[in-house]
Amino acid sequence: MLTSVDADVIRVLGDPLRLQIVTLLAQETLCTTHLVEETGARQTNLSNHLKVLREAGLVETEPCGRFTYYKLRPEVLASISGQFAELAASARTAADNKRAC
Repeated sequence: MLTSVDADVIRVLGDPLRLQIVTLLAQETLCTTHLVEETGARQTNLSNHLKVLREAGLVETEPCGRFTYYKLRPEVLASISGQFAELAASARTAADNKRAC
């Protein structure tokens, strides 16, 4: 069963730039400078999106000198993925169930 926390994560991933950030962070840990180069977004815009991703629990930070690195928390995505897989399995078995009117 999807919870309200899961719904928040799904909503957060609905933004194209945030989805792009998550896709990039799935490949490697990056700092804001790298993400600006990869996405073409402005630093302030990117920082706002990273804040949303942090608050949703999708990314965590790692300070390194004067830079902050961001890395994806794969367990969050795996949890949601597993729940969607369960919903799909349930839908397959329920396809023949029809409630009488």
